[in-house]
Amino acid sequence: MKIVNYFIYALVGIVFVVSGLIKTNDPIGTAIKMEEYFEVFATDLDAPLQSTDNPSTAVAHSAGHDFFMALKEKALPIAIFFVILEVVLGVMLLANFGRKLTAWLLLGLIIFFTFLTFYSAYFNKVTDCGCFGDAIKLTPWQSFGKDVVLLVLVSILLFQKKIENTFSALSAGIVVLSLIGSSFLAWYALENLPPIDFRAYKVGNNIPELRKPQAQPIYEYVMEKDGQEYRFSEYNMEEGYKFKEMITLNQDQVKPKIEDFAVWNDENTYTDSALVGEKLFVIVQKPQEVGALHQKALENIRALIKEIQAKRPQTQVWALTSAAGADYVAFDEVAQLQIPFFYADATVLKTIMRSNIGIWTLKEGTVTGKWHYNNVPNTDEVVALF
Repeated sequence: MKIVNYFIYALVGIVFVVSGLIKTNDPIGTAIKMEEYFEVFATDLDAPLQSTDNPSTAVAHSAGHDFFMALKEKALPIAIFFVILEVVLGVMLLANFGRKLTAWLLLGLIIFFTFLTFYSAYFNKVTDCGCFGDAIKLTPWQSFGKDVVLLVLVSILLFQKKIENTFSALSAGIVVLSLIGSSFLAWYALENLPPIDFRAYKVGNNIPELRKPQAQPIYEYVMEKDGQEYRFSEYNMEEGYKFKEMITLNQDQVKPKIEDFAVWNDENTYTDSALVGEKLFVIVQKPQEVGALHQKALENIRALIKEIQAKRPQTQVWALTSAAGADYVAFDEVAQLQIPFFYADATVLKTIMRSNIGIWTLKEGTVTGKWHYNNVPNTDEVVALF
């Protein structure tokens, strides 16, 4: 039994550390998922609010709606807290630091996660929970199943008759180091870009290829005969069989990894043009939020644009934004980038670039470079990648 307990300690601890580190590598990605959850909860509370005639119910739903919308505004600090907590609790379990306290904290955390994944699966909301960031994709029911298993394992540890609860100096030091290390990783990812990029738009990926189906579809034909249902790998032409439906068995493998990349302006679409030749994109997701902290970056970006246009005229320099055209125009009156701007979907831009103003370079649709506004490259760096 002791060996089983040690195995559970190790398994649960490792899962939490790995999950936490993957998300600490990209805290903005976790914040985006939390924004989705908070918005879904707020919307679902708003629906009864519109239909109820009971004043007290309306007030309660209104308060709940406002509460979750307020949480949405604080999604990033909440995400940072939770991802660091995951790492630290996993290390506490592995380091045998206050295991009873750790088990109780883990139980509370896993109950919270289980509720979220059940809500996602049952109501088909937020269909990717982001449990392992962009590194490992799970369906909502897979995520819920994983959390149920963890809930059972943590409960086994917690409700043992005897559970060690040691607080040694060595284990305390390990826990403190994990707190410092995970906090530093989260800070680094925010001030630069995620050290490891698990997304489809990472350096080295070719976007045109990822927009194509990734495998040949495998079909199954559902037929009926004499009230019975039969399934065939090929269409059955025999007499008496009636076609019912065709199912793609490998749908997840067939669909493109990139489905929503599009570039346009007020006159036309430019998606294909964006994926040919040499491109340097200045991504400005929310121009209305660009402030004093960005001024040095804007100076560097202006200098980069000027030099690229002078030294490498074959490189087209475009701005991409998900904001309204008027907002971008007002921004550029101050920023003076003076380059053509195009629109792209907000979620796509968040996926491409985890900073509000970033540099993204493509050569024939292949991603060659990505930079946070804190690390604007010089012309030589960019040219070397073309």
